[in-house]
Amino acid sequence: MNLFDKTCFECSKLITKQYSTSFSNGINAFEKRFRYPVYAIYGFVRYADEIVDTFYDHDQRLLIDEFREETFKAIERGISTNPVLQSFQQVVNQYGIEKQLIEAFLNSMKMDLDKTAYDDEGYKTYIYGSAEVVGLMCLRVFVENNCELYDQLVPKARSLGSAFQKINFLRDIKSDYEDRGRTYFPDVDFQKFTEADKAFIEKDIKQDFDDALVGIKLLPTGSRLGVYVAYTYYLQLFKNIKRTTAITIMQQRIRVSDTRKLSLYFKAVLHQKLKVI
Repeated sequence: MNLFDKTCFECSKLITKQYSTSFSNGINAFEKRFRYPVYAIYGFVRYADEIVDTFYDHDQRLLIDEFREETFKAIERGISTNPVLQSFQQVVNQYGIEKQLIEAFLNSMKMDLDKTAYDDEGYKTYIYGSAEVVGLMCLRVFVENNCELYDQLVPKARSLGSAFQKINFLRDIKSDYEDRGRTYFPDVDFQKFTEADKAFIEKDIKQDFDDALVGIKLLPTGSRLGVYVAYTYYLQLFKNIKRTTAITIMQQRIRVSDTRKLSLYFKAVLHQKLKVI
């Protein structure tokens, strides 16, 4: 790998570590050849999300449109002077990540500029584009061109991405609703968010988690532990949310402590050694 490429991947790695300790720790559990590709995917999706979530003093629509244009130019040309897009395009071209997955992701990002509430169809479309396709991009890397395994694991990867995103929605209800005016869950009145509303959402998430675990166990050895680490972090966050009242969730952001994350990491490693996963 030449100096320019290595520097670009290191930029994506830095972005990942700055924005998410959970995913950074999970990536460290991958075999080395998978780490830079996943950093590249995360850096790309993180920066697109940043445009629509925080750049309020700028023309966000113009910025996300330009980001989309530069993304596909980079993929087509096989080069970009933007380090995030340079590392991402290399992964896209090396592993054959489909254009429609990238399109779906960017479409969901743009939905955040237009939508403040979702019906059931819009909710499913948003989750697919914002989270499920990210899992599918990573799955393309993990299976290393094994198309049969990829097709087998697509539904499970989608379930895992869906679970992660729905938990993010629950965790971030306060900021999404109060700061951004967004309500993702359909048919839920967040001025009167009830325990019944919360229980209904949690039941849906549990089904996603159950489906996803089946797929994690079928992943190649080099990527299985890393995905399982991320799964255990989010499962713990889910358990914390379940123990929290609907009123409290509307008032504060629920999290998993760094100490608990470290414990979960070593527990996941033990599970792998005991062949639990």
